[in-house]
Amino acid sequence: MTDILYSFRRCPYAMRARLALAVSGHQVELREVVLRDKPQAFLDASPSKTVPCLVWFGGVIDESLDVMVWALERNDPNGWLDMPKIGFDWIEQADGPFKEALDRTKYANRYPGTDALEQRAKASEFLNDLNAQLDGWIFGRPCLADFAILPFVRQFAFINKPWFDEQAWPALQSWLDQFLQSDRFFAMMLKYPQWSPGDVPTYFPTLVEPD
Repeated sequence: MTDILYSFRRCPYAMRARLALAVSGHQVELREVVLRDKPQAFLDASPSKTVPCLVWFGGVIDESLDVMVWALERNDPNGWLDMPKIGFDWIEQADGPFKEALDRTKYANRYPGTDALEQRAKASEFLNDLNAQLDGWIFGRPCLADFAILPFVRQFAFINKPWFDEQAWPALQSWLDQFLQSDRFFAMMLKYPQWSPGDVPTYFPTLVEPD
């Protein structure tokens, strides 16, 4: 039985799951979910009703970071799991306070009484620290923390890309640009049609993952 990944192309959580699956070379059946029209098979599988959701013979993995670790524990040719333990602290900060401020910047109308500029400033505190930490990569070489965080920095950057590009974050901007221009990013962001029961399976990754 082929493992199944329910995904949504633009979701940063699903992006990072696909990144780890691609680099590991672990092929899954990819089922593209449209969030306004979630298929019943996905709702039945996912306890949280959110993407990504990995269904494998051992059960269901419903958290994107857990999907990343699961894939890399099977095959980690680029050594992404070989990172200092503080890398998980960086991911926790990105997933917590930074993502909270990001959402309230991008979707301020969903949070009554929220000041989007105030929230942008809060998000920027994390990015200031990250810019200072980066030396090409968070720990000088690509690792799990980089690819767990990059999709969210991308999401933040494109809220107002001209403003983002004007900030004094040269290391951060270079890190993001390198990611956005990489073969890995383009392969991970290929478009797939909405999945429906009975469709011919779509497999991911379909290409050899670049070094």
